Amino acid sequence: MRRQMAAVLLAGGLLALAACQPDATEPAAGGAPAASAEPSAGTEPAASSGAAAAPTERTSAPTVKKRTVTETRVIPYTTRRVSDSGLAAGTTRVRTPGRTGLKKVTYEVTLTDGVPTAKRLVGQVVIRRPVTRVVVVGTREARRCDPNYSGACVPIASDVDCAGGSGNGPAYVAGPVRVVGSDIYDLDRDGDGVGCD
Repeated sequence: MRRQMAAVLLAGGLLALAACQPDATEPAAGGAPAASAEPSAGTEPAASSGAAAAPTERTSAPTVKKRTVTETRVIPYTTRRVSDSGLAAGTTRVRTPGRTGLKKVTYEVTLTDGVPTAKRLVGQVVIRRPVTRVVVVGTREARRCDPNYSGACVPIASDVDCAGGSGNGPAYVAGPVRVVGSDIYDLDRDGDGVGCD
């Protein structure tokens, strides 16, 4: 009899305890529905961090080529001046005409995708040497002759005497000279119009 009453009491306590547990489908305290572990319809699961990234576009390496280029260059000539006492002062004359030279210059050109990007000198060869231009410059002072005399140049000086005579100069003239103006140097001693004869 005691065992039957204990079983009835135990069964009643379990039923009362079950009635006190909240239903999983009922809203939780505060009125908000319990979160569902199932994803809602229409939503996609978040992308996994291990998903592969989109492939990047690969660029091709530039094309580099080298070629040899040969150019012909002009070598300019120089000019040299020399003095010549046989020419009057201020007079110039070309003794040797100048001529330009020629040389071949070789370069190595680097092309990147068809565009020149570097240029390096490889060598050069002279195929014609330049010729120096020589210019002669006169240094002889022009003589100034007294217009009172002709036939020979009587220099203009403080005094002029006949060369080979007894006069003391400082300037001399080798005659004969004709007096065409005033005999300012007294070269015509006998008055016949000719001096230093």
